[in-house]
Amino acid sequence: MTFKQTLWAAALLLILSGACFGQTLREYADRAGVLVGAAAEPRLLEEPEYASTLAREFNMLTAENALKWGAIRPTRERFNFEPGDRLVAFARAHKMKVRGHCLAWSEYNPRWLEKGSFTPEQMSELLREHITKVMRHYRGKVFAWDVVNEIFLADGSVESSVWYDQPGIGLKGKGTAYVEQALRWARAADPDAQLFYNDYDTEGINPKSDAVYAMVKDFRSRGVPIDGVGIQAHIVDLEAKDLATIEQNLARLAALGVQIHITELDVGLPSGAGQPDAAALKRQAEIYRRIADACLRQPKCTAFQTWGFTDKYTWIPGYTKGAKGAPLPFDAAYKKKPAYDALLEAFRRRR
Repeated sequence: MTFKQTLWAAALLLILSGACFGQTLREYADRAGVLVGAAAEPRLLEEPEYASTLAREFNMLTAENALKWGAIRPTRERFNFEPGDRLVAFARAHKMKVRGHCLAWSEYNPRWLEKGSFTPEQMSELLREHITKVMRHYRGKVFAWDVVNEIFLADGSVESSVWYDQPGIGLKGKGTAYVEQALRWARAADPDAQLFYNDYDTEGINPKSDAVYAMVKDFRSRGVPIDGVGIQAHIVDLEAKDLATIEQNLARLAALGVQIHITELDVGLPSGAGQPDAAALKRQAEIYRRIADACLRQPKCTAFQTWGFTDKYTWIPGYTKGAKGAPLPFDAAYKKKPAYDALLEAFRRRR
């Protein structure tokens, strides 16, 4: 099936699904003036039910992997824009916005970069070139970018990485200075794009979210171009104790004048024999509702996104070595779970 045929098939399924006003996440999000999205993989758009569910339920998508260094930059000389372009074409065909993810990260980098024995000066030029070329390619098509992803450890210190100190871009030992430099390059590449810093385990107030807050406060005070903070919200513990202070954390970030996006929400369930039990599904739904409510009550929280949308395609079992699974609002057969119902109710109340 060609990509164009896939778009037609998705459109047909969208019509046949009988999605009426008030029956989808997208409809309620549109009414509320909020973006609701999901991470997506270009290759999966060939599956009609995947494509139709994505288009029906969401008004925004993010490339799960297609815009990361390891996918888009197979060699130093060559950029592979084709997978990302397919996602953008799908989004445009279905009037969806696109978030870009991500331009600098310690993970998912190509071997030639990790093992290249580059000098800090060369690394600086590689990052500047990469940010500039990728953002200009998608200028006017991608409305927001996770410019830098995951620099902090749990204690709030800066993680060692190819961009910071191995060998880094010439700012080793200077904390968040390399984030600042990446943001400045990003603003020059596309002045109209919203620029975000994105991280995990930062839902509530803790040493890591304190470090994010301090960085953003510093940047805002000095005019460093940062428009928002992405809070990933990968929840692998159903106790989810850190959510007790999520409203406080969102409020202090909002007070700095930045937008907040929930960027990568999923809630892993213990993997056992058979399907998840009703109690686990109920607790999962409660966590989805808790995070959605916190976002939707905060005017500066302008986008809410899950990391995937169907349990058929999720990174969680691999990441947890099989200990967790079924983290998303739709099951592997695209059936709506209690988590979906919880999100729908949260968005319905927000309209």
